[in-house]
Amino acid sequence: MEFTMIETGWVSILPPLIAITLALLTKEVYSSLFIGLFSGMLIYSFTGGGTVITAVSTTFDMMCSKLADNAYMIIFLALLWSVVEMVSKSGGSEAYGRWAGKWLKTRRAASFATSLLGVLIFIDDGFNCLTVGTVMRPITDRMRISREKLAYIIDATAAPVCIIAPVSSWAVAVASEVSETGGFHIFLSTIPYNLYALLTIVMVFFVCYTGKDFGPMKKAEEAALKAEVQAEETAATAEKGRVIDLVLPIAVLIVCAILGMAYVGGFFQGVSFSEAIGVNPTAGLTMGAFAGLFTAFLMYIPRGLMTPKEFVGNIVSGIGNIVPPMLILILSWSLGGVCRQLIGTGVFISGFVETANLPLGFLPFLIFIVAAVMSFAMGSSWGTFGMLIPIVTMICASEGAGALLIPTLSATLAGSVYGDHCSPLSDTTILASTGAACEHIRHVETQLPYATLVAVLCGAGYLISGLTLNPWIALAACTALLIAALMVLNRKA
Repeated sequence: MEFTMIETGWVSILPPLIAITLALLTKEVYSSLFIGLFSGMLIYSFTGGGTVITAVSTTFDMMCSKLADNAYMIIFLALLWSVVEMVSKSGGSEAYGRWAGKWLKTRRAASFATSLLGVLIFIDDGFNCLTVGTVMRPITDRMRISREKLAYIIDATAAPVCIIAPVSSWAVAVASEVSETGGFHIFLSTIPYNLYALLTIVMVFFVCYTGKDFGPMKKAEEAALKAEVQAEETAATAEKGRVIDLVLPIAVLIVCAILGMAYVGGFFQGVSFSEAIGVNPTAGLTMGAFAGLFTAFLMYIPRGLMTPKEFVGNIVSGIGNIVPPMLILILSWSLGGVCRQLIGTGVFISGFVETANLPLGFLPFLIFIVAAVMSFAMGSSWGTFGMLIPIVTMICASEGAGALLIPTLSATLAGSVYGDHCSPLSDTTILASTGAACEHIRHVETQLPYATLVAVLCGAGYLISGLTLNPWIALAACTALLIAALMVLNRKA
């Protein structure tokens, strides 16, 4: 399905602003996203000489197009959530929670273990969110860690880790955007300058170690400490479940997902592994999820943990659990499609970069701000750096600012991840709240102050790195400021 873009100027930023504002004010994300989507279609239709009927028709055309474009992601989520439901109903989640409770006896230990697992699963951010949530939620519930805090830890160790991991779907996406100027080598060079990703990881571990929360997150943690622990597992098979009933299906899923991404990308036909996993990662993830589900079948049915009929019923109920977040994803994909493909939101914002007349040393700072705004408005970090990276490379080449290329590219990636990290429209944000079983808007509200604190410090860091061309000075200064800020905010909270 083909769409023709019409540049609509400043009004192109209205649909995402409408959606985000309504979601934050009403606490209801479905209607907010749809209203934002439909407002974008009205702008597109009226600008092109169409009618309200045209806008209605095009709305559903866009939704169908995004369903087709993301079919593998939808199948993967359905299969993965079936595995999640299966290991829960088998008693594996409850058994794992009891076992891990013998080793993770404090809130600090449970938080640290969750963060570490998030850092280790760096292949894909969506996969990270759902896997870490599935494995660690029984433990964090037992330790009275709030679902909001779990969602933050998951989200903060998903995209921020993937964007600096040399072997990830994100690395391949970025390297492909700069293939003409150095590709993978350029990506590696951006890592020390990626202040948002590095500082976010520092903040996660610092908060987990000290427990120094602030703002809405502190209130959520205090409420969780007062609440009684409620086990998710209520099935009669809980007593029969063993730790292996959770560990083996998830382990098979992870291994087969990595092998699946490599297979789909042509690794076994000679393509390098780092390139192969970025060709069609969701297709490989789908293969891994199917392998995990098949493993569960072989483990549970012969031992009588469930009958074949119950097994199929758990698949259906698992898919049913993913329908609400999947609807959010479809609406956010469609809204992003309107902004990128129809009304030129990205073109309007990126045009500001090209026309801004600022000293070259301020370029990384400016690009960071623009990337953050674009990514927050569209809910897509990939879409943001996909549009900005070509502009950044042209600016640095035409202005003779070759030395600023690496810090400015890093600022592009950092701003894109920040916007993606805290936008209610972002699929990573949606999947993080899903993996933690946390209300989506509550996750956004509690995470926003944390992400924004890091982003503000990053802005100062990019002023420093743009003027000094030294990432380590900026990183050291921002890290010291971050820790000091957390100490002060915790006392005032």
